[in-house]
Amino acid sequence: MKTHKSDTRPPRHHKANSSLLRLAADILRLRYAHFSRHTGLSPTAAEKLANTLESIADGLPTPNHIDPREATALAHRLIDDDHPELSNIWPATRPTASRSTHT
Repeated sequence: MKTHKSDTRPPRHHKANSSLLRLAADILRLRYAHFSRHTGLSPTAAEKLANTLESIADGLPTPNHIDPREATALAHRLIDDDHPELSNIWPATRPTASRSTHT
């Protein structure tokens, strides 16, 4: 049986990473899906991304084959409220009035 690098991590690390991803999913739902804090991200897109983070936490495959390390990086950005929209896995958003298009 072929193992992946993520399968060889110590159980403690896996549990901590899973907890981090679940916390980020909860934060995503609270900030974006329920309270519409980020007007460029629809509640549907926020819920879908939260479900993806939980799937990665559970070790399930994701439809877009998202790199778990990228998901972990996004989780840190969400928890720190540090521009999660800069993540490669953040859903595409429509332009908002708060974003400047001038150079």
